[in-house]
Amino acid sequence: MNKVKLRKIALITGATSGIGKATAGQFAKNGYDLIITGRRKKRLEEIRKKMQEKYGVKVKSLVFDIRQLNAVKKALGSLEEDWLEIDVLVNNAGLASGFDPIFQGSTKDWDTMIDTNVKGLLYMTRLVSPKMVNKKRGHIINVCSTAGHEVYPNGNVYCASKYAVDALTKSMRIDLHKYNVRVSQVSPGHVEETEFAQVRFHGDKKKSKIYEDFQPLKSKDVAKVIYYIASQPKHVNIQDVLMMGTQQANSNFIDRSGR
Repeated sequence: MNKVKLRKIALITGATSGIGKATAGQFAKNGYDLIITGRRKKRLEEIRKKMQEKYGVKVKSLVFDIRQLNAVKKALGSLEEDWLEIDVLVNNAGLASGFDPIFQGSTKDWDTMIDTNVKGLLYMTRLVSPKMVNKKRGHIINVCSTAGHEVYPNGNVYCASKYAVDALTKSMRIDLHKYNVRVSQVSPGHVEETEFAQVRFHGDKKKSKIYEDFQPLKSKDVAKVIYYIASQPKHVNIQDVLMMGTQQANSNFIDRSGR
């Protein structure tokens, strides 16, 4: 007798590029229907079509700015009831903006990082987690960073925002474990195939070339780990994965002798 295939849904924020886009591919490849979010409508639509055609899954795209609570509410409120049964929430949307010592930092950059990396994660979790609590199952995976475990020069507010992600992950797990909801995070070091450096240096192409003299992780490496975390048996929760390229020892020591 054939078993009925249960529908699985993953919601991935910041899915227009980098780790988010690669993660969407990993989940789609493994049969998940997707809700992908981001600010760039055209890019999201291209990814939606590609995932549907390549993997034969259903994909919803939601265009909004994760920093705006009303926009988040409106976007999630537009989903049909069957799309709200989210099994995995990947809080991936995040960024670094600026690379200045604290006494020269831009308050605009600070607000952007805090609003995206911390408040955006909170907004999504607050709106998605109640259904997980009610049905007593679900998995929230936060994309943290090595910057959430150790600081580095000029990292100040970005590091602080990722330390907040680490603290929120731990406290969310305490709040949710009794409802059988798993909470995990992955903390990557340098990752190429992303827009991280371009955003950090405000589009300065010369300054953004930070990976040419060593081999960092690739976005698909992180995506594979995120899916691995989500694919464990129900009694297993991988709480955190700290991962870096072989040439990166930690946030402050990198072998830049070439690839």
